[in-house]
Amino acid sequence: MRRSLSVAALLCWPLLLMSGTALAGEEVPDAFDDGAIFQIKYPAWFKQSFLTLADDAEDAEAAGKEGLFLFFTTQGCSYCHLFIEQSLGDPTLAARLREHFDSIGLEIFSDAEMTDFDDKQTRVKTFALEQGVEFAPSLLFVDTDGEPLLRLTGYYGPERFAQVLDYLTTDAGEGLSWREYLAVLRSDRSGSAAPLRSDPLFAEPPFALNRSEFPAERPLLVLFETSGCARCERFHDQVLADATIREQLAGFDIVRLDASDEQTPVLTPGGERTNAADWYQTLGFTQLPALAFFSETGEPVLTTDALVLQSRMTNSIGFVNERAYERGWNYQRYARSQALKKAAD
Repeated sequence: MRRSLSVAALLCWPLLLMSGTALAGEEVPDAFDDGAIFQIKYPAWFKQSFLTLADDAEDAEAAGKEGLFLFFTTQGCSYCHLFIEQSLGDPTLAARLREHFDSIGLEIFSDAEMTDFDDKQTRVKTFALEQGVEFAPSLLFVDTDGEPLLRLTGYYGPERFAQVLDYLTTDAGEGLSWREYLAVLRSDRSGSAAPLRSDPLFAEPPFALNRSEFPAERPLLVLFETSGCARCERFHDQVLADATIREQLAGFDIVRLDASDEQTPVLTPGGERTNAADWYQTLGFTQLPALAFFSETGEPVLTTDALVLQSRMTNSIGFVNERAYERGWNYQRYARSQALKKAAD
């Protein structure tokens, strides 16, 4: 296998975060409404799979391809629809993807029977949970042995998705983890960066967030960002500036950390001593902004570095406030329940 997921590499590689011009923008149309409900239709060139994944991988190998692209979606998902329209709908990107991978669409709540790479009979929804799918869309690239090459969560616009394909199919990412590859790209960018934006929502240091011994009265939101991050600016302008969301966040303790800061000490909700940069990496994030929600007792209940706009932020807040995690739900199940309510109104 040419490159695979490396936990050690993800945690140990020095984080070189965005500066000035930053990485490619999110490329989301200004009119995009992440609360809109769409019917998800996969491109016609997606494989019509019998959902026996080992056989699908063998077919890909016989065709000289590197493996499979498993695209996890759910009906109604605006981010899934946008990815299909913008990135998979780009002829150049579609041709590159088809050259190297067979693509299979999987509805994360489907009861359809399937056979995984270990020849185990299961259902698509169970397989999705086993793969750690919590947000739609989720993108999983595997080699012809079924071993994971790269897992991604959330919307990737055409420019960002081109970087993904560069990493997977060219020598540019040879020997590097995805985090390492992004660090190289970011270190090649230059320019001045504005300071982090202030907001009265954010608590001031010291960041003593330990809740493991004495529970807090309110849940906690930790926001990671850094200077020069275009997506962070959009999060401030379109999400944090929204009056309804600010009202919903009034019930949270909120801390904003600079994900490049290796100096400021942080005591995590679980009682570990660290700093913002190390904690960002330990949580497994690779994009910004990144959000981590914790319960009153310090348990992590939702973490994501996927694109979060107004509707997804509202659902994230509701997921935490309603303690949906105590019912064994993940975020996407809660979001689906909210979409069904909206569709019924």
